[in-house]
Amino acid sequence: MKIGSMTIDKKFIMQFGSYLIVGVIATIVEWIFFYLFANVMYINTYVSVALAFIISTFANWLAGRLLTFRHAEHRGIVKELASIYGASVIGLLLNELIMWVFLSFIFKNANATQNMVAKMIATGLVFFWNFFIRKLVIYKEPAGEKKGNS
Repeated sequence: MKIGSMTIDKKFIMQFGSYLIVGVIATIVEWIFFYLFANVMYINTYVSVALAFIISTFANWLAGRLLTFRHAEHRGIVKELASIYGASVIGLLLNELIMWVFLSFIFKNANATQNMVAKMIATGLVFFWNFFIRKLVIYKEPAGEKKGNS
């Protein structure tokens, strides 16, 4: 099946599944570092969020590069990391916006469970942003060229 310039085939499904694993890895890294910074080292919550985000974005790039986009053309680590962090900052802003919408309009005066439900929905939606921005922009295959698991 073809959607725009993107073909949904076995290769795409395998790549998407691989990126799902990458997302789980990055999420675990983020949660561990957030816990360590905020609850063990007693660093300010918002600083802990930022530090955990920086580390998990690096873990996401590394795991994504090794597992999902390993055959993609190398354009230089600095340029690639700048693209990944740029896309991730947009993803972070989307996450915050989705959380704000849910907590302001759907779960007014949210309890802890509703906060987590909103966070899970936001994380799930932003996962798609992260995958497609990498697939279609950062690691885009040159026109007419099909490689292994790029």
